[in-house]
Amino acid sequence: MAQGAELDERLARIAAGVEACRGLGDELWRAGSAQLEQVMGDVDAMVVAGEAARVVVTAEAIGRGETGAGAEALTPVGWVRRFAPSTKAGGAGQVVAVAQAFAVAGVAPVKDAVLSGSLPVRSAAVVLSEAEKLLPLITQEARPTVLDGLIEVAATAGPRECRRLRPTLLATYGVDGELQREQDAAKRFVSLSQPFVDEMGLAEYRLVLDPEGKAVLEAALGPLSAPAPVDGERDLRSSDRRRGEALVTLVRQAVSSAEPGSRATKAQLFVTVDLETLRSGLRGAGVTVGGPEAGTLLAPETVRRLACDATIIPTVMGAAGAVVDLGRDVRLFTAAQSKRLWLRDQHCTYPGCDMPAHWSDAHHLVHWADGGPTDLSNAALLCERHHTVVHTRRYAGVLVEDDTGTRVEWDRTVDSYDRLLAVQSAREPA
Repeated sequence: MAQGAELDERLARIAAGVEACRGLGDELWRAGSAQLEQVMGDVDAMVVAGEAARVVVTAEAIGRGETGAGAEALTPVGWVRRFAPSTKAGGAGQVVAVAQAFAVAGVAPVKDAVLSGSLPVRSAAVVLSEAEKLLPLITQEARPTVLDGLIEVAATAGPRECRRLRPTLLATYGVDGELQREQDAAKRFVSLSQPFVDEMGLAEYRLVLDPEGKAVLEAALGPLSAPAPVDGERDLRSSDRRRGEALVTLVRQAVSSAEPGSRATKAQLFVTVDLETLRSGLRGAGVTVGGPEAGTLLAPETVRRLACDATIIPTVMGAAGAVVDLGRDVRLFTAAQSKRLWLRDQHCTYPGCDMPAHWSDAHHLVHWADGGPTDLSNAALLCERHHTVVHTRRYAGVLVEDDTGTRVEWDRTVDSYDRLLAVQSAREPA
């Protein structure tokens, strides 16, 4: 009886709260500023509590088997929509997802946060979705920490920021090499559609880039797409128009330059990375600095590959945060070296590839991160795609000189580069 009486009392209070909200606008003219702020806060707390209560009721219905029972056999989502009509406009699926998670022991902190009112149901649904995808990729001991972090960010900054945590969490707590695998997999989705041309001749493209491509493109577009006042008059072009015109300018420069391999210093991208991350390549990440894409995380092996490219300036930090080595243009392959390399290799040196020399990168056979010199004796041309393959699969390349000339031979055995390093290290005097 006591429990029944308590439920009756709660139901009466809920009804009173609903009644108090109806017609509230007719009385607000009496409220001063402080009271108006109080009303707003109290109503917001009621909404959050109401959403949590809706989840609790749904969890009870699912636990009892109320959903899927009877002649109509409503699904859990259908049951919520039937008895919580406001969810017909959306949100029933989130209510059900959170309610079902209440029975899962591993995500008990989400339940606690929802019931305490600190985590709105919409944010809780995002946390659960992200946790389901992310936790299997996190080391076992770090999973509670990661879940608590997702909850805190979703509660304080919202679902969008919660979703953006993924690269940071993988770099910090992911199983070895997971961020690298994910960013390498993202390259498969890079695409530029054929143009859709309308009756005015306007062409629309769809461009999809991975984190690396986005960071490089934004670094190049940044200086060219900034507002450019003329004779003291404001630049009235929209941001999208400035960016579109900047992209066309980049292409014109690329196809008309007398020096196809030349690079403008304004397009350089700086990446900071700690020394241990660069050496091990298993966990951690490089972080872009400066420009609109500052803070983008790039996986370790990606940074090692980008160190071959004169548009990327890697800043290596020691354990105490001091700069260990700052890459500079003079450290990288010069224009004169590049031309000699073009003449020597003619095209991409990867077996079966004939990508022209001026569309290829100068690759360090012994990576710069491993102490490889920027000399022609340690260089080979690789196109963008095969440059990525060589770094991702850790292929070793060696320079061979014989009667036919100088050529690069690749050992396409996974991790052959690491074995080559081990052999070279063993030969070095103690």
